Amino acid sequence: MKTQKLTVAQALIKFLDNQYVEVDGKVSKFVKGIFGIFGHGNVLGLGQALEQDSGQLIVHQGRNEQGMAHAAMGFAKQKARKQIYACTSSVGPGAANMITAAATATANRIPLLLLPGDVFATRQPDPVLQQIEQSYNLSISTNDAFKAVSKYWDRVNRPEQLMTACINAMRVLTDPAETGAVTIALPQDVQAEAYDFPEYFLQKRIHRIERTLPTEPMLQQALELIKRKQKPLIICGGGVRYSEAAAELKAFAEAYQIPFAETQAGKSAVVSAHPLNVGGVGETGCLSANLLAKEADLVIGIGTRYTDFTTSSKWIFQHPEVEFLNINIARFDAYKLDGVQVTADAKASLQQLQPLLQATGYQAQWRDQIAHAKQQFEQELNRVYNITYSGKTFVPEVNDRLDTAAVYQEFQQITGSSLTQSRVLGILNQTLGENDIIVAAAGSLPGDLQRTWQSKGENTYHLEYGYSCMGYEVNAALGAKLAEPEKEVYAFLGDGSYLMLHSELITSIQEHKKINIILLDNMTNGCINNLQIGNGMDSFCTEFRFRNPQTNQLDAGFIPVDFAMNAASYGCKTYKVRTEEELKTAIEEAKKQKVSTLIDIKVLPKTMVHGYGSWWHVGVAEVSEKERVREAFQKAEIQINRARRY
Repeated sequence: MKTQKLTVAQALIKFLDNQYVEVDGKVSKFVKGIFGIFGHGNVLGLGQALEQDSGQLIVHQGRNEQGMAHAAMGFAKQKARKQIYACTSSVGPGAANMITAAATATANRIPLLLLPGDVFATRQPDPVLQQIEQSYNLSISTNDAFKAVSKYWDRVNRPEQLMTACINAMRVLTDPAETGAVTIALPQDVQAEAYDFPEYFLQKRIHRIERTLPTEPMLQQALELIKRKQKPLIICGGGVRYSEAAAELKAFAEAYQIPFAETQAGKSAVVSAHPLNVGGVGETGCLSANLLAKEADLVIGIGTRYTDFTTSSKWIFQHPEVEFLNINIARFDAYKLDGVQVTADAKASLQQLQPLLQATGYQAQWRDQIAHAKQQFEQELNRVYNITYSGKTFVPEVNDRLDTAAVYQEFQQITGSSLTQSRVLGILNQTLGENDIIVAAAGSLPGDLQRTWQSKGENTYHLEYGYSCMGYEVNAALGAKLAEPEKEVYAFLGDGSYLMLHSELITSIQEHKKINIILLDNMTNGCINNLQIGNGMDSFCTEFRFRNPQTNQLDAGFIPVDFAMNAASYGCKTYKVRTEEELKTAIEEAKKQKVSTLIDIKVLPKTMVHGYGSWWHVGVAEVSEKERVREAFQKAEIQINRARRY
């Protein structure tokens, strides 16, 4: 048996550099490179191995461990999970910083390989710098916290263990049903330890990402269910995009005149203008999709995990005889809502189901309802995209509190802006290019975008909403740019998310990978502020205000922040926007730049788009001194009785 004497870190790098995937007969390199922040726990192990011979792996220098892991996730998501970046950190805080990103990847079913350093396997220097000591179990380190958020977790305490750890990591990373965060903890002494690794471990390895086919009983059960129904509605989930099944979905929908709605992950698999695309569905859904969802007697979920936002907390599907057909590669998701299960690849399932259904002469019976719902939506879209505030009349969406006028006046005095959020999005939707990618994740923007954004190009809508992770946006935009460098990438986010984390904006400058930051500053965590007010509370710790010495509460004036100045200090080209004309000019100027840009847009708080006939189950206080809170609880009790229990 031929062997190579290598350190564990050197063997790991050689292994990663030789991993490939095969999809539909096409072989491509699986690991593009590594994001790293080096500290004492990995610099002399993985750092030395990468300096000595990184092979074809590209090494990027991260600024924050969570941020660089979000960039890796954004890359993998935009690559439809067929190529990844690994991430390495030191032990302790560096590792702990990646836990949030691991949870984000696992919730969204995105492959993310994390390689945190760890404490000494020998325990000789214990407690080493940044080591947590648990007196009841000395084997525990910070990295044990990854277990709850990883789809595979391992610790390499001996060089020999690296081989099975790596093989199992690839097994999970390339499995469309089980993928997510994979964590391999690497004690710093073991990283540097040498071993005679067999050459067959280091050889080129091709992992086939198979298209699992539906069985005959699955297809027949699905066929019988569809034939019994008159008004089916397809829900296009992220699995449609990862399976590259958009053409098959369109063909299936067109053949039987079945409308399809979109989840956040599924949006832009098919362009919004398609006559059967009725838009986002659920709590953040649009008018057309939610109107049809309430009448659907069959829901065909394709590649969706049915989050509470998609189902409006299992409330939106109100037909008394509604049933569910779930086409999903993951058996876990296929079982949801007591659905008929087609546990198989989305593309393969639609290819096999269509001729079977065609032979029956089936046609859905929506008739002109689809076109009518889309027409209603287009009228509503035109209305919300053109809402302005003159200072004399209230915007209908936000006239839900007595002090709105005072808040607007205060905001205008500080910023000089009267722009509404929905109007800004309308201008952006009109002026951005057909193939430009937009990235978003948290706050009010995911709701506004799913309700109103019209995707003009396929796979251009990049939303992380499985975990709704603030701070994903800027960093994942870099990942999306690395995935498709020929396209313009725009990160849409609020001031709260920008302040939370934008570390890899610097990396975009360093790497000459231009991204564009569209920052909507309303001096508020607007989404949660609306949630408070809508359920009977007043604003409490959701507006960004100074502490008031008279009340000792955070209810004094707004805190003004010059985000353009902040980004300019990094080397970005920046723009300050207070008017529609300034916004249009900034967008056109930003398109011409070769360096990352930030457009600092001041928008009136409480001017996002509200829901369309949906309901979201949140924990409203059962006992309160406020009548409005008590009323909100009573309304919630009524709605929960209209929702499915599981």
